[in-house]
Amino acid sequence: MAERGSVHNAATDALFEAILCLKNKEDCYKFFEDLCTIKELNDMAQRLQAAKMLLDGKTYEQIVKTVEISTATISRINRCIQYGPGGYHEIIERTKQKD
Repeated sequence: MAERGSVHNAATDALFEAILCLKNKEDCYKFFEDLCTIKELNDMAQRLQAAKMLLDGKTYEQIVKTVEISTATISRINRCIQYGPGGYHEIIERTKQKD
């Protein structure tokens, strides 16, 4: 059994398997609009945008002005980039290679 608070569990595995079945942006829009609120989607998009800016060397002040999120959220994203499992960095690099 997964520890309390862990994201590694059967329900999350099922969610990720569903996400891996998405074939294109239109599939993503349909699925995520059903799954998430508009605010949740916007929050995730803002976090990714802030992560990109942090990795590009932008300051918190520049990010707050551009993305309009709190410095507390930027700090959390920065901690994930510095000490997390590398998800932001890996996905941002993949999207750069795709462009």
